[in-house]
Amino acid sequence: MRIESREKNGIVILDLQGKLMGGPDAETFKATFHNLLEKGRKRVVVNLHGVDWINSTGMGILISGYTTMRRGGGDLRLVHVSDRIQSILYVTKLNLIFKCFDSEDEAVASFLDG
Repeated sequence: MRIESREKNGIVILDLQGKLMGGPDAETFKATFHNLLEKGRKRVVVNLHGVDWINSTGMGILISGYTTMRRGGGDLRLVHVSDRIQSILYVTKLNLIFKCFDSEDEAVASFLDG
């Protein structure tokens, strides 16, 4: 998995590419969130458009990122969630936790609106 970071209206956007399955990805993802918090970056949108596979460990990685941000006084949104990932979120009831958006602009605006 590759993670690229960029910014839009003061919100950090993490573009994920590849398979989200754990292993070294988990540590990379965790370090990314801790580094963002250390820099005072507390609002993050995770773009899943480039994720072509996710397993239960990958879902755990997303949960860990969400928890890290919330504990650090921040928040995390998901954008471009595929039907497959959306169904996993629904079955696991994680759709009640994660705020998901169809477009990047909507995700960014959700931070700015409230």
